[in-house]
Amino acid sequence: MINTLTKAFLFSLIGFASSLQAQAPTAQGNAQLSASLPAYSKIYSEQSDPFKDAAAAIRSATSSNRNVLIEIGGNWCTWCHKIDAFLEQNPDIYQALHANFVLLKVSVSDANENEAFMKGLPPVLGYPHMYVSTAQGKVLLSKDTAEFLRSGSYSREQWLNFIDEWQFANNDSNLAKQKKIKNKNNTSD
Repeated sequence: MINTLTKAFLFSLIGFASSLQAQAPTAQGNAQLSASLPAYSKIYSEQSDPFKDAAAAIRSATSSNRNVLIEIGGNWCTWCHKIDAFLEQNPDIYQALHANFVLLKVSVSDANENEAFMKGLPPVLGYPHMYVSTAQGKVLLSKDTAEFLRSGSYSREQWLNFIDEWQFANNDSNLAKQKKIKNKNNTSD
């Protein structure tokens, strides 16, 4: 009787552990997700038309109730590669990012500064630089990615807080905050 109970307990424990493992984000999950992403979410391309890519990203964001995360950088950008490596090493953050945002990578380089596209955005402070946009094209945030750093490395906590704060579900409160700041700045002039 005890032997039967022990076996039943062990089988249920193994089943529980397997279900937890299946639910936990993994590098394999990253690879599967990455395979389904459009090129503009994975690479910086000097040949890409950022206006076409942005239109596609906005369509995707609209149909999936997500915001667009515009990442400005390039293949020359060391910190851009560090973000990619950080996300690869943190599958939960990578998957949360793509669950809540359509990532649009826009290349800027000596060969192609994408000036016309960049004119429509607030100034870049450094590279990589990020903007959060609604699916309607309203820029909610302009962010220097140095703010994600802690002790010289990208911070899990900073990334998770960013994803949580700037996701689609918070657009109304973020737009209200933005409007309040704008009104305050207009009255102080």
